Amino acid sequence: MKLARSRRLESVLDAVGNTPLVRLRKLATHVPDVEVWLKLEFANPGGSVKDRPALRMMQDALADGRLTRDRTLIDATSGNTGVAYSLFGAALGLRVRLVMPSNVSKARKDISLSFGTEIVYSDPMEGSDGAIRVAREIVATDPDRYFYPDQYSNPSNWRAHYDGTGREILDALGGRLTHFVAGLGTTGTMMGCTRRIKEHSRPVECVAVEPSEALHGLEGLKHMASSLVPAIYDPRVPDRILPVATEDGWDMADRLAREEGLHVGHSSGANVFGALQIAQEAQRTGRGGCIVAIACDRGDRYFAPARWERRYEW
Repeated sequence: MKLARSRRLESVLDAVGNTPLVRLRKLATHVPDVEVWLKLEFANPGGSVKDRPALRMMQDALADGRLTRDRTLIDATSGNTGVAYSLFGAALGLRVRLVMPSNVSKARKDISLSFGTEIVYSDPMEGSDGAIRVAREIVATDPDRYFYPDQYSNPSNWRAHYDGTGREILDALGGRLTHFVAGLGTTGTMMGCTRRIKEHSRPVECVAVEPSEALHGLEGLKHMASSLVPAIYDPRVPDRILPVATEDGWDMADRLAREEGLHVGHSSGANVFGALQIAQEAQRTGRGGCIVAIACDRGDRYFAPARWERRYEW
């Protein structure tokens, strides 16, 4: 057997992207005519899908002068983008300050702090929207001190997925692909991947997953009707919205670990729950299908359980 040569990288920045796809066989045994694939974005060096937009936003800002060594990068984040900013800030020699809801998992706080990042905590009851408001207030007090990429409004966010994630999915599956599934947070993954996938000659249905309720436990995802809607979000881009309950996302994350050996976060569980619903629809048509869902991050960032979790005593 011929072994593939290991990649040689000039820096950790070059490790972003080209993440693997793994087929879900055990979870999809009830849909034998449909392939269900999971794109393992936790294989990025920062451990999540957010490595792609964070790096792109930083590189684009360095290229046009908005980000310099004299400015501190500041942004609101529920955790994964903050980890990515922190990792790449350390690699590039840039100062990073983050605004996070205080109830973000301890693992994400500790990882960001380990890279020398400063964290400002916002009201946990206000979620990501509260963190956005605090970040904007800080920047308004001293705009010359900060570079504020604003991941919710920055087109470099979705372009990272247009040039990277979406292209990689098409390279791997091409004309076999029938469905794409991703959750709505900043919405960059859905916006960028869908725009790229829709350029393919084969029709592909692109489905956006969102929490089914305003008060939910799917960290990183937004219930759009009750949230500040990201400026980069265009509701015309997804073909449809698929609501998923918190319980279903958490339970599917547990099943992925037990049955497929994939320890992922709850938003990834929600994406797979949605993908399997779509797979059942495709199975009933008799035409089969090929579905790709996004695994946003690893489950080890959720070892300290969220207060929502009904199975734990506090």
